[in-house]
Amino acid sequence: MPNLDSPIVKDREAWYVSQKASFGIMVERSKLYLYHIVDELEKRGMPTELALLPMVESAFNPMAYSKSHASGLWQFIPSTGKQYKLTQNWWYDARRDIVASTSAALDYLEFLYEMHGDWQLALASYNWGENAVARAIQKNAADGLPGDYPNLTMPQETRYYVPKLQALKNIIANPAAFGVDLNRIANQPYFATVPIRNIDIKLAAKLAQMPVEDLIALNPAHKRPVISAEQSKTLVLPIDRVAVFEANLAKRSHPLVSWKSYWLKRGDKLARLATKHGIGLAELKRVNGIEGSGGERPGTEILVPVKTEEANAVVVPAVYRGTPSASKPKNVVYMVKRGDTLHSIAGRYSVSVEDLRQWNRLGGLKAGQRLVIHVPAGASGK
Repeated sequence: MPNLDSPIVKDREAWYVSQKASFGIMVERSKLYLYHIVDELEKRGMPTELALLPMVESAFNPMAYSKSHASGLWQFIPSTGKQYKLTQNWWYDARRDIVASTSAALDYLEFLYEMHGDWQLALASYNWGENAVARAIQKNAADGLPGDYPNLTMPQETRYYVPKLQALKNIIANPAAFGVDLNRIANQPYFATVPIRNIDIKLAAKLAQMPVEDLIALNPAHKRPVISAEQSKTLVLPIDRVAVFEANLAKRSHPLVSWKSYWLKRGDKLARLATKHGIGLAELKRVNGIEGSGGERPGTEILVPVKTEEANAVVVPAVYRGTPSASKPKNVVYMVKRGDTLHSIAGRYSVSVEDLRQWNRLGGLKAGQRLVIHVPAGASGK
């Protein structure tokens, strides 16, 4: 991929280097996934710096979820996910599936490159949308201007998008020059897939002799405490856990599932069902992604525990909680005061400087200026 040299790249290099703790966490997360992504890119003959794109998109957090409802390492919105055959239902969200979403993302990037013949324009399209980029190119052509990435008129987020990737590439290619220490990643697969039947996630982790949180990090697409083979026929495990999992599974004589589906009938109450099945109401809601007082519509599918020796010991990880789509940001109009800076305002309202610039098309900042701020739910603005 051609390098991009611009002041924004330098700005993003300085920003990443200044965020040592969060940068280190992001790099540490990436170790689980990078070999697989690089391997898939090499098979397709695509630029391997694209393996760093999840750092820009999600900071390599497979549970990342944006205000535009984008999800997973590659941040697919629901419509694009469906277009690339990423299943999204009550049980399973393939946008968070490490293997499936990587394949879909590379398919999409290949399509965008074939459309534009230019990786920077392909990346701009991945962020902004191919039709928006095509219109921007057509506008420049009509005005007699170049149609390359640096010359297009685009949203601030897209303007910073390719420079972020370039900055990460520069830092990782030469960490010593930036005063950054990076641990080596073994040039071998971190994980493998194994065929699976319906099984509790907690039990799968027990059979693999690994923490349930580590298993979820490789299988984040499953939204319930049971892995449904109808949704995904494979389980992702660290290479060194495959043999022990298969051996323990072969010896298992007890049921693999301690939950069963139940379809709500007219008059059913979650509190009564919780008592009947020996589970707390809060935990029953958590298992089923139910928030607030709703969730009792007849015909709704929920999971209830089966009375096995393991059912009462189930601890549901936070990953099963419903997505925060119900919490919407609130709009605030802020009048700039003398001494304010973009960084101080952004910090006060828990937003980024880039967002402030994009929402208000900012150049400079002056006292008396009014800013529109989309304050995240739960942020106080104090």
